[in-house]
Amino acid sequence: MRELKIGFLQQHNTADTKDNLLRLAEGISDLAKRGAQLIVLQELHNSLYFCQTEDVNNFDLAEPIPGPSTRFFGELAKQFGVVIVTSLFEKRAPGLYHNTAVVLEKDGSIAGTYRKMHIPDDPAYYEKFYFTPGDLGFHPIQTSVGNLGVMVCWDQWYPEAARLMALQGAEMLIYPTAIGYESSDTQEEQQRQRIAWQTVQRGHAVANGLPVITVNRVGHEPDPSDQTNGIQFWGTSFVAGPQGELIYEASTDEEESIIVELDIEHSEQVRRWWPFLRDRRTDEYQDILRRYID
Repeated sequence: MRELKIGFLQQHNTADTKDNLLRLAEGISDLAKRGAQLIVLQELHNSLYFCQTEDVNNFDLAEPIPGPSTRFFGELAKQFGVVIVTSLFEKRAPGLYHNTAVVLEKDGSIAGTYRKMHIPDDPAYYEKFYFTPGDLGFHPIQTSVGNLGVMVCWDQWYPEAARLMALQGAEMLIYPTAIGYESSDTQEEQQRQRIAWQTVQRGHAVANGLPVITVNRVGHEPDPSDQTNGIQFWGTSFVAGPQGELIYEASTDEEESIIVELDIEHSEQVRRWWPFLRDRRTDEYQDILRRYID
């Protein structure tokens, strides 16, 4: 067995970025003292989810990588000897921005980055206004605690992305996330969406024989434009094992600081039982590269 203690913070966010960072630092400190070796944070954790509106002033929230946040979280990683998965608004160049996950190694260095590849554009999720699609591909990030298949939020709906990470040796799939309810939907529809969101990711775990770690935010964030009633983030951060089994599921509406122990070597045994990678018909999948097959 190779056990890994994974910690995550499911938190609400405010407009005060200093307050958000302070609470994140306190949470990381607490998780590390409780034995966490890998700590995963939610999507765009430094601020409110600003993509509810299209406002050019929100670009002021972006920063370079390396930059202030990588230094801040890098110092925490080094201080506590943990690997941290962060999610930042990257300013790559004037007028060029990405939604970027950065993994900090336990010595404080940047182990690797991943730029969100699939960018949504829906009411209250106007991400195409802010983010250029990623151009780093789907490549796991090698760290002292394992080979991490890090992606971001909307990427979690795409089995192709999870498969490409698995085929390159990812030992787990990790998704920092910011997703919630649209207030005009019925409660039944809201629950269908939340359950579908979790189910598709548990399917990635099964299809690839890998654990999945997904960390979402909680709480209500108002729409500054008043065009909608804002977003009620549905939490439900979870860890699933390589057969899709739920190892832990967080609350839909409460903050949580959780440590889950995973046997990373168990994936090897599951893949022996269910050899999906062996039986893939790679000679017959050419059409998967087409947008649509008429």
